Amino acid sequence: MELVYSWLKEYVDVDLPIVDLAHALTMLGMEVENIRLVGLPEPESENIGITFQGLAWDPEKFVVARVDEVMPHPNADRLVLCRLYDGKEELTVLTGAPNLYPFKGKGQLDQPLKVAYAREGAKIYDGHKPGQVLTTLKRMKIRGVESFSMICSEKELGISQEHEGVMILDDIAPEGTPLVDYMGDAVFEIAILPNMVHCANVIGIAREVAAYLDKPLKFPDTALPTGGTPIKGKVSIEIKNSELNPRFVVGLLQGVKAQPSPYWVQYRLQLAGMRPINSIVDATNYVMLEAGEPLHAFDYDVLVNRAGGKAPTIITRTPKKGEKLTTLDEVERALDDFTELVCDTSGALSLAGVMGGFETEVTDQTTNVLLEGASWNFINIRKTVASQRLKSEASYRFARNVHPSLAETGVRLGLQRMAAWGGGEIADGIVDAYPAPRVDPIVTISEADVERLLGVHLMAAEISALLERLEFKCTIKGKLVSARSPAYRTDIGDAVVGKADVIEEVARLYGFEKIPSTRLRAELPPQRGNAAEERDRLVQDTLASLGLQEVISYRLTNPEAEQRLYPAGSQPETQDYVEIQNPIAIEKRVLRRSLLASVLEALERNIRQRERLLLFEIGPVFLPRENELLPDEPARLAVALSGLRHPSAWDTETQTNFDFFDLKGIIEGLLQALHIDEYSFTTDSQASFHPGKCALLTIGGEKIGWMGELHPKVMENYGFLEAPVLATDLDLELLYTLSPKDFVAAPLTAYPPVIEDLAMIVSEETSSAEIEKVIYTSGGFLLKQVSLFDIFRGEQIGKGKKSMAYRLTYQAPNRTLTDKDVGKLRVRIIKQLEKELAAKVRKAD
Repeated sequence: MELVYSWLKEYVDVDLPIVDLAHALTMLGMEVENIRLVGLPEPESENIGITFQGLAWDPEKFVVARVDEVMPHPNADRLVLCRLYDGKEELTVLTGAPNLYPFKGKGQLDQPLKVAYAREGAKIYDGHKPGQVLTTLKRMKIRGVESFSMICSEKELGISQEHEGVMILDDIAPEGTPLVDYMGDAVFEIAILPNMVHCANVIGIAREVAAYLDKPLKFPDTALPTGGTPIKGKVSIEIKNSELNPRFVVGLLQGVKAQPSPYWVQYRLQLAGMRPINSIVDATNYVMLEAGEPLHAFDYDVLVNRAGGKAPTIITRTPKKGEKLTTLDEVERALDDFTELVCDTSGALSLAGVMGGFETEVTDQTTNVLLEGASWNFINIRKTVASQRLKSEASYRFARNVHPSLAETGVRLGLQRMAAWGGGEIADGIVDAYPAPRVDPIVTISEADVERLLGVHLMAAEISALLERLEFKCTIKGKLVSARSPAYRTDIGDAVVGKADVIEEVARLYGFEKIPSTRLRAELPPQRGNAAEERDRLVQDTLASLGLQEVISYRLTNPEAEQRLYPAGSQPETQDYVEIQNPIAIEKRVLRRSLLASVLEALERNIRQRERLLLFEIGPVFLPRENELLPDEPARLAVALSGLRHPSAWDTETQTNFDFFDLKGIIEGLLQALHIDEYSFTTDSQASFHPGKCALLTIGGEKIGWMGELHPKVMENYGFLEAPVLATDLDLELLYTLSPKDFVAAPLTAYPPVIEDLAMIVSEETSSAEIEKVIYTSGGFLLKQVSLFDIFRGEQIGKGKKSMAYRLTYQAPNRTLTDKDVGKLRVRIIKQLEKELAAKVRKAD
């Protein structure tokens, strides 16, 4: 939210410097992210993490001036000469502002124009260049007329981007006054938390500041004039569902004129980020920013015509089947069955709490206005906004639960503002339908509660005094304080939650910075392990230590994204997904079934930024269960890597890319960390992987998942580079189940190992896993490690044969092994290899 400093000071006497006020707002829970200075000089202060921006108006260079006559330029039709008085002298100023053309050649103006005038040497923003480019006014001749100063537009002064005409100030602006004194201001950009919608308006923030400074809040008078035409009989209200629409209030203004608002109103709206339109629309926007209640103005005469010349009946309901509505943005919208509408007897008028309808909007011809203020179910508003993909300032507030009491306040203030800026007569009375009055909760807290949560001892009277500054109604009984939530707050809960909410209010006003650091007094809860979290952390730490980087992707996706995992034409038949009822985007309308698809998308987005990427993700997939509301959510592990095996270096001439065995080594490292020894990789096939470069990981006969190089046709579905992509998708749930809960940790032995090499010739079909299994089984507990270090194929060993060379490591825990000890083991291993695998052990040369 953008808070205008001068607007705030209308409701509370602020005597704090701008920087101190920003700090106070932040400590109250409204973080000030930036301060835009409009004409004011940047304050001298220590760095408090706030950025200042804006153009300072030198009091000697920028003043309010009076234009008495607009004369034609002798040599240019699109330029005019203004006879101007700047408080010191009369000058002739050249300008090309289109909004001064209507006054050209009319002689002395009956009503002089008040303008913002910049003298020679003033620094302004160049109105003809994009962005904010500073320039200095210098004396020069334009079409034969000397020019040295300027009547300014809003862009040239840094107020807005408007530069089609010069600023024409209100008639009361005193000429000769430094512009910074007349309209210099500051705009605080504040981050409003979702539960603090009561602060998404000027009065709401003023209330907080008043409470912080312990000063009175100057709330505007909401009384309406009496004696006008009674509103009774001119409109009626019918609420179909009070849960969706707890309150609906309307007022009537007759004989109004849609005209430009006073400049101070336009200026204030511009600073707050709203575009001025006309006095009627500006009044609704102004009150929304002022009091926090979004309003909507209907053209009353259009409503009467729709009702056949009778008094209209305003109805709030959900849509009829097939009903549509064209909104103010001239888009015809299909309506969901849950969407709340404002209607009349002829049909829909507006999307409740989101946007008005095109047919009944206020125009320049509008003379009678029906003004609406209402309260809406905030969850329903959120659903409507998501479904229609339509955000507005109104929906921003209603989606955060605006209190129903503000509906009447908003309508009363809105009618006042419209009448003041556009004329007309306010009808006597308002129509207020309130079928579901809100019951504000009463929360009881004790001195002990406050001390336990805040670490500060406050007396009941002190607690009550702090809360009453925020308009809580408090009663004290001994050490207990009962506080009723004020009729503008919807964020105070009941019971335990309500206690925490109220104590937070005490902390905010007492001052977080005043709360001392203390040790926790309450007894610590027993420390219990979280097995699932500990297992995940082990996998994460292991893979990170192996050089992989974890990614966390959205669990929302779309079926088309997961179809990319398969070659074109071989996608599986339609799979069931868990569908989202109100997706935030069409690309995120279902819950994922594949974790690998998410990781490959991350690899695709980043592969061009790095020469090598190794990514992994741990997370659930969502598999629908027949006749069950909730899906299965098994945990999966997905890994994907591509690029160079080693980072580029000055001493490396040639580089190779990752291949199948790099991925296999990563998986083996993970299995080792999980203390899983009995596993196997067997050649297999799966649609997503390259034929002949795919393996199935099994443990104890259980299939854990496939791994390998992506199929070339799958690669075509992604924006990968030429380097192969290696990937795997493993059943982490099953992997955890097969991981032993207990394992033996052997101490390091002080005795040296014996290392020897063993080479053998076996058939091409014999796998390394089979050979290693025989060696380990035969070698007994003294054989600690077996590693393959060479494979050879050639005519020397025969067709269909291969030579496999292994390095064997023997080690005893309590003695040094002799050649005789190792020799016995070697003989036993060779015999078993010959017996089980028909291996021919090669003798050393």
